[in-house]
Amino acid sequence: MFYTLKQHEKLNKNMIKVSEIAKKKVIDLMQDEGFDANTDYVRVGVKSGGCSGLSYDLKFDKEQKEDDKIFVDNDIKIIVDKKSFLYLIGTTLEYSGGLNGTGFVFNNPNANRTCGCGESFSL
Repeated sequence: MFYTLKQHEKLNKNMIKVSEIAKKKVIDLMQDEGFDANTDYVRVGVKSGGCSGLSYDLKFDKEQKEDDKIFVDNDIKIIVDKKSFLYLIGTTLEYSGGLNGTGFVFNNPNANRTCGCGESFSL
């Protein structure tokens, strides 16, 4: 079932949040890769793998699929597939540029254990 962006904003306003620093980095990277943050999406998912059992997947997408859920925070449109949704409720997408490496970081309150690099987790 497809919903308008306005309907999704009302229903799912802050299920996944985007920090200000992550927003700026997403916009820059989307432009570099030929995407438009005003019309395209950040696709966030969870897949099997990583040293803790599950790992995060992040990429850009131009299309919404039938089972996707859409979240909008800080003017960034995020789509999540149905299977990943429950793992990501309440997660904040952040960006780290520190000494331990640069990249997107998922601050996930549902994770019971994360690996040292922060790229995988378990429930």
